[in-house]
Order: sequence, then C-alpha cells, then structure tokens
Amino acid sequence: MRTQDSPPTPPTDAGAATLRLIAIMAALRDPARGCPWDREQSFATIAPYTIEEAYEVADAISRQDWTALKDELGDLLFQVVYYAQMAAEAGRFDFAAIATAIADKMVRRHPHVFGTESRADAAAQIHAWELQKQAERAARAETGVLDGVPASLPALTRALKLTRRAARVGFDWPAPEAVLDKLAEETKELQDEIAAGAPSDRLADEIGDMLFALANLARKLGLDPEACLRLANGKFERRFRFIEHALAIAGKSPCDATLEEMEALWAAAKRGEAR
Repeated sequence: MRTQDSPPTPPTDAGAATLRLIAIMAALRDPARGCPWDREQSFATIAPYTIEEAYEVADAISRQDWTALKDELGDLLFQVVYYAQMAAEAGRFDFAAIATAIADKMVRRHPHVFGTESRADAAAQIHAWELQKQAERAARAETGVLDGVPASLPALTRALKLTRRAARVGFDWPAPEAVLDKLAEETKELQDEIAAGAPSDRLADEIGDMLFALANLARKLGLDPEACLRLANGKFERRFRFIEHALAIAGKSPCDATLEEMEALWAAAKRGEAR
C-alpha cells in the first residue's frame, strides 16, 4: 500500500505515465506540502527553462544521443505539465485542454488524413497548411503579413520567419546571388562606418543588416541560419580545443602562445578535418 508521501507507482502505458507525471507536478505545487521552490515559480520564471530544455533536445538530436534525447524530451514535457498545473490553479486551462487543443488543430490541418480531401505530395500539404494557418491568424485578428511571428524567438530564427512571410506575398530576392550582392553592399557600408569612426549604435545597425541579409541568404538556399551558426560554433570549438591540446603537449597555454602559433595550429586542425 502506498503511503501519502510516496510517489505514484511507475506505470506501464503512456496514459498512466502522463497521469502520474501530472500528479507529481500537483504534489510539487501543493500549497501545504509541496516543494518551496516549485511553489514560488510563475509562467515568467519557468519560461527561460523551457527555452533551455528545447535547445538541449536539439543538441541531443544533433549528437544522435538517443538516451540523452529521451531524458531531454522528458524535461521538455515536464515544462508543459508545469504550465498546465499553474494554469489549472488559476482556473484558466489544464493539461487535458492543452492536449485537446493540439489534437484538434492537427485534425483540422490534416483533412487529407482525417477527412475526405486528397493531397498529391508534400508541396501540396505545405501549401494547404499555410492557407490553414492564415485562416487561423485571421480568426485571431492578425491581418498583417508579419503578424504572429513571436518577438521572443532567437533573432536569426525570427529573421528567417519574417523574410519567409514576406516572400509569400512576392517581397523577395529573385535568386541567392542577389542576396550576395546585398550582403556585399552591407559589408561596404560597415567598412565605411568603421573607417569614419562611427559610434557603436551605427556599427550595431550595420552588423544587424548583415546578419539579416545572411538569414535571407540561408532561406534562399533552403538552409536554417540557426543550424548553420550552430555548425560554425561547433567547428570553432573543435578547432580551438585542438589548439589548446597541442599547446598543452608543449607545456603551454593559449595565454603563453603568440597569435602566429595559434593560427598555425588552427591551420593544422583544418587540415586534419579535411583528411
């Protein structure tokens, strides 16, 4: 027999597992017997953790670490349960309402699966999906082309979404080469500002224009700018760690090395990757 303080017995099916998780969350938020930290949290304080957990899911996928992915998906699911519990406490909605809303949306957006419509291929599905989303935005009185793109998105991702929306109504570069020309123009403007000793706000403006053009270029090439930057970050980290390791073998650290030494090791790291 389970005591009042012990957690529910681990279940063997998805439905029971979800109910157990919801019960655990309710216990953590219990006003009298819950965890002091969990009781103090709000939507605003939990939101940063949700973003962090989503990135950790993406990281596990990129590393193809399926054990870690299971754990990270659990952490992300727990965020949803957390919001559902806080919303239920305030009388707004609960976990069942969340699950029902997304299930209804998926059925609504896939009439070719759950209804009588027929769609020939993925392109037809994407087109129909966009029409459905436009209708949903209109129902929310979001009439502008750019309405509904969250300001809280990572900047490169938001640039991708903004330019994608604009492209749907014909406001787009004709080809990737045209975006490269724009990037060259923005680069020249930044060079001029640097040469003129422009203040930091002017430099930030020009660098922002360059980053926006790069996001546009990635979109035109069918790439995700965030994913491209993650690859570049990984490449930099990998090569710099090579430099640190090589210097450590020589009894040195980056602080002790010259720029020329580190650049030579960087080139060696690049050569090693090219093999």
